[in-house]
Amino acid sequence: MTEWLVDFFGNPYVIMVLLTFAPFLELRASIPYGIWKFGPEQWPIVFVVAVVTNILLAPIIYILLDKFLHVLLRIRVVDKFWNGVILRTQKKIHPKVERYGVWGLGVFIGVPLPGSGVYSGAFGGYVLGFSFRKFMIAAVMGVLIAAAVVTVVMLTGATTFEFFIKKT
Repeated sequence: MTEWLVDFFGNPYVIMVLLTFAPFLELRASIPYGIWKFGPEQWPIVFVVAVVTNILLAPIIYILLDKFLHVLLRIRVVDKFWNGVILRTQKKIHPKVERYGVWGLGVFIGVPLPGSGVYSGAFGGYVLGFSFRKFMIAAVMGVLIAAAVVTVVMLTGATTFEFFIKKT
């Protein structure tokens, strides 16, 4: 009965998807794992699996965040904070958001550092008042940027810093 579970969770593609769904890891972890597991010659497959999974994650997070915040806003203290701080801040920074908008959020999502990615991008986009459509455009851009950077680093990284290694 449990053999299928072992087979399912032992499947490297499932592990890649689970790593991509993990907050703060996302494709920054699944691409290195996939390239390590399948080998550098399989990078296109690894790239596609990680990118598609991360892009599919974006609307799920944004919609769940919207539903969760609407429930939280029923609490008077949270609603007062939201209306007093968040909405006032949105009005204040609106010109900067309009100026950098989708590109700014896309670059934030795409920077392959801890703390950036679809999860934090969805929260930031929601708090800054991005529409779902604009967030999705930024998320796709950001995911593609991050995937390209991580893949290039994984494929060239081992030899790039070779001059630091002392040969004996």
